[in-house]
This record gives sequence, C-alpha cells and structure tokens, in this order.
Amino acid sequence: MAKAPRYVCQSCGASHTKWSGRCEACDAWNSIVEEVPIEIAPKGLGGAKGRVIQLETLDGGETEIERITTGIKEFDRVLGGGLVPGSAVLVGGDPGIGKSTLLLQAVGKIAPHAPCVYVSGEEAVDQLRMRASRLGVAHAPVKLAAATSVRDIAATLDQPNVAAAVVIDSIQTMYVDSLDSAPGTVSQVRSCCQELVRLAKRRGFAAILVGHVTKEGTIAGPRVVEHMVDTVLYFEGERGHPFRILRAFKNRFGPTDEIGVFEMTERGLEEVENPSALFLADRRGEASGAVVFAGVEGTRPLLVEIQALVAPSALGTPRRAVIGWDPGRLAMVLAVLEARCGVALAGRDVYLNVAGGLRVTEPAADLAVAAALVSALTGKPAPADAVFFGEIGLSGEVRGVSQADLRLKEAAKLGFDRAFAPKRRLKGRQAARPEGIRVTDIAELAELLGHLGWDDDRRRPGIAAVRTP
Repeated sequence: MAKAPRYVCQSCGASHTKWSGRCEACDAWNSIVEEVPIEIAPKGLGGAKGRVIQLETLDGGETEIERITTGIKEFDRVLGGGLVPGSAVLVGGDPGIGKSTLLLQAVGKIAPHAPCVYVSGEEAVDQLRMRASRLGVAHAPVKLAAATSVRDIAATLDQPNVAAAVVIDSIQTMYVDSLDSAPGTVSQVRSCCQELVRLAKRRGFAAILVGHVTKEGTIAGPRVVEHMVDTVLYFEGERGHPFRILRAFKNRFGPTDEIGVFEMTERGLEEVENPSALFLADRRGEASGAVVFAGVEGTRPLLVEIQALVAPSALGTPRRAVIGWDPGRLAMVLAVLEARCGVALAGRDVYLNVAGGLRVTEPAADLAVAAALVSALTGKPAPADAVFFGEIGLSGEVRGVSQADLRLKEAAKLGFDRAFAPKRRLKGRQAARPEGIRVTDIAELAELLGHLGWDDDRRRPGIAAVRTP
C-alpha cells in the first residue's frame, strides 16, 4: 500500500503533515513542497534485492587527479589550483555582475587544450558568439548550445570524451520533463542539479553551474543544492565600481578563504595582480576620517582604505550606515569608544565605507575603523604613511591577529613607513619586525587615541561638548 504524501521544506528539510506558506522550523516562505516517499521493501517481502557495493581502502593505488587550469590565475587561485575532473562548481552573483563573462573567458582559455561545452538557457547561440567576439575568444574551439531540457543535455554529454568542462548557464532555466512544476521552482532546481552532478561524476567532466541570487544575496533555490555541489563561489561587486571579487564559500578541493580580484573593462574581466595598489590608487593622503587597513584574504595580504564620516544628527535616532563591513561590529566599536575612551557619538550620524567595493569580514579591521571614526570626529587626518590593524575587545584592549608579518611586509612594499598594530606577546624570544616599517605597539584603545591627537583636542572649546567628561 502506498504511503500518504508528505510535505517537506526545501530549505531546512523539516517534514509537515500538510502544506503551508511558511515553514515553522526555519521561517522560510514558499519552501514547502509535496513529496511522495519511496518505500524500500525488505528482502522476502516482494522487494528487489540491492547489489553489493565494492568497498575500497584509504591506501588505494590511485594516482593524484590532475586539475584543469583555466589560464586565469585569479580564478584558479580561488578553486585551489584549477578545476577538478568530475567535480561540480556552483557560481552565484547579482545579475549583470559578470558571471557569464568570466566563465566564457575561462572555457575560451581551456578549449585549445581540452574540449569544452557551454550550454545557455538564457541566450541564443548567436548572442553567445557576439559576446565571445567582444571578449576576444571568438576563435576558441568551444562547443555552444542553447537548451533548457536536462534530458537533452544529458543525452548529449553522456558520451565518452565529449567535454572536460561544461558550463550550464543557468541552473534556474533548466527543467526536468518528469516534473510538472515550472523551471526555477524548488523541485526543478534540485532535480536538475542532481541529474547534472550525477552525470559529471559518472563521465568525469567538471560541471560549472551558474546560479541566480535572491534579494538577500543567497543563491536562489533550495539550500540542498549547495550541499550537492563540491564548490560554491560568489561573484561580488558594486555596480558603480569596476572591481569584482570572486570568493569561495565552500570548496572540497581547496581553501575557502581565498579571493580573486578582477577589473571589469570593455574587453571583459581582467585579473588584478596587485589588488592593494589598485584599491589605494585614488586615495587622498590628507583627508580626515580615512585610514588604511592592512588585511589578509586567504594567503594574500590586501591593503584597503576605510572611510568614516561623523556628522550632527537632526533625528532622534542617529543613522548608522555601513558599506562593506559588519554593522553589528560597528555598533560594538562605537560602544567601546564611548564606554572605555569617553568618545561620545550617540548624538551623531555615523557613515562607514570600505573603498573600492570590497567587503571586509576580518575582526582585525576594528582598530582601523576606530581610527577612522576618531579622525572624522576631530577633523584631523590620520598619518598618511601609516596602516592600522588589530582586534578590539569589549574591555578596550587590542588583541593580536594572525599573519601580522605578512601585513607589515605588504605595507612596507607599498611605501608605508608606520604601522599601528597590537603588541606582540611571544614567550621566550623577542618579536621580530619586518625591515622598512616602524611599528607602534597598541595594547589599549586609549593609546591609539593619544597618537591621533585626542588629548590635545579635548582641551579645545566645542569639542568637549560631544564627549563624555
């Protein structure tokens, strides 16, 4: 006897006895779909006996899998050295950010060495050729197709040596004809992804799936899709900036903390070999509220300018606008500045921006943010030849961060002479500093304020009115 259908949330997997618009487990809307469970009958009750699976050992004689390098160093860096045969990569990003451009350039560089297929469900073949001509890869031997049926795509690719890399643009336009739902729905996206991933692993080609994102910035469709694939990449960037950041959020074959930096030009995306110099190219050295943060993304040091603006507020609740940083972390830094250092910003609007469209997630940016806020409040520029980094604790202490020497070497290479950094606490030996840069140890946040001229400003008329005595 067949079991009654159940209703399963495609975001969290919770089961429900009936359909509803909102999942009570994860509060997701329109994520519950009907599923008919498949009953597996045990042996002796009329069910078919399963085949015996051959078990392998860890020390098998398998040779190391050779990766497929795309020829785009920034892309290969994020992937961990290139595409792994038989893997599935999901690339997400805002509309128009450059996902299709990047992948067409990548397969255009791979195609002379290995067969590549580009399947588009959004553009016609002639439109793909126009884009390839603009990107300078029109003569690359890439096989093109405009199709949306997964059955047809699987029949085409389920042959020996058809492709080493396949791009599906995008997974939301694909459909499985055995389902009644429209393309882009939860059930269609999950089924299409499952079929394509299974085909990629059976035939040994690298599948790159393009995914749309929701207004919250996450990849559209069920969260289970991200579990099916081996790698999840996000392509980030602001429309008003030419810079694009490729960031890995999941990678079974490489690191998840690496980023790739690109610049959008008329000829497509170009790699940025020295992102620090590019992000600081338009920097004004004598502007108040602007400091340079020495950060690290994966194995790469990255210098970026953090800008702050403090203005009188005419509202009962002052504004706190943040671009490129965590708003909750800004609220913590403001609270520590007021409670531990007497810097009162409760009645003022605070605007914080990471220049260049980069998003900073490191706690090491706390000290640079605090310096930018104090500089904006006093109107005195921070030292133009200095970089800042360090994590701020709730008691006002400045904690050490990882890879401090790497940050200092990058700052010295770009011509910075000073650095405000946490005091290094090494047992049994003296902390060594890179040559060419003078480091000022900061143990407490109050010490940083002294270096920025805070004590002198407290004696000026009008300044004390915005601070706690």
